[in-house]
Amino acid sequence: MSRTTDSRVEGTTPSGLPRRILVVCGLTASGKTDLAVDLALRVGGEIVGADSRQVYRHMDVGTAKPSAQAQRQVRHHLVDVVNPDEPFDVADWRALALAALADIGSRGRVAIVCGGTGLYLRSLLRGLFAGPPADAELRRSLEAEEAQTPGTLHVRLVGIDPVSAARIHPNDTLRIVRALEVYERSGEPLSAWHERHRLAEQLFDALVIEVVRPADELRARIDARALAMVEEGIVEEVRRLSALYDLESKAFSAIGYREARECLRGRLPAGELAATIARATRAYAKRQRVWLRGQMSTVPVDAGDVEAAVAKAQDFLATRAGIG
Repeated sequence: MSRTTDSRVEGTTPSGLPRRILVVCGLTASGKTDLAVDLALRVGGEIVGADSRQVYRHMDVGTAKPSAQAQRQVRHHLVDVVNPDEPFDVADWRALALAALADIGSRGRVAIVCGGTGLYLRSLLRGLFAGPPADAELRRSLEAEEAQTPGTLHVRLVGIDPVSAARIHPNDTLRIVRALEVYERSGEPLSAWHERHRLAEQLFDALVIEVVRPADELRARIDARALAMVEEGIVEEVRRLSALYDLESKAFSAIGYREARECLRGRLPAGELAATIARATRAYAKRQRVWLRGQMSTVPVDAGDVEAAVAKAQDFLATRAGIG
């Protein structure tokens, strides 16, 4: 795909966007996709994917993409849109998502955004702010410092920007580095940038439905998903893709793919692959939980309770339309 310009960050948007959208979010393996499909069938909706790995073509075993049957039942947008070696970031996703939402709205359908990539959801609901540009040399220096003394960057961030430090997980080096970079380049903490930008670009009135499950049930689903990845041949998929793409590309840093890559290279025993993927996925789910609590105001719905989701969605759509 062609790269869009920096106008993405300035708030350029297509005309005809719907004012009301539904969002289905939740932890990985919680059942977001199934509920979103059932909801779409009941309210006349189409789904816009908000998953940073499902955008990649050919990466199927480890990304939990909607099934072929689900995609026949309900039209899905933003699944399989770029190749694994193509650069793709949150601004690219947001530009495509806005275009998809405008298309859905123009046809009188209900737009349902579904996914667990928090940065994507936040960019859609709150916009993107034009912070200081990236500084590659500074980032390399910070990353080297963290590699030498793990945890040191988060401790520094606590002293510089305690608000951002409380929101960012101590192991999330990428976001910690960005927060420190913003401070070093601008002299202001990231939280100050966010506060100025907060609610500056609210394009939608959104009902955010969070799919929830008991912890033990979610853990069992994560373990089952990890085992299924292995049994369905994620290592073989990575082997095939290695002939076409550089396995160091960003796409292959996804959970499941990075472990399969290590297995393929002989650094991880095949017998430990499923358990390793499961552990990484559970850690990711914990980070998602912290992010959701700190960033989103959600309406919890038990996984599988389609009637509750439909009732909340219909009430939201009717009330905002001036019917209720």
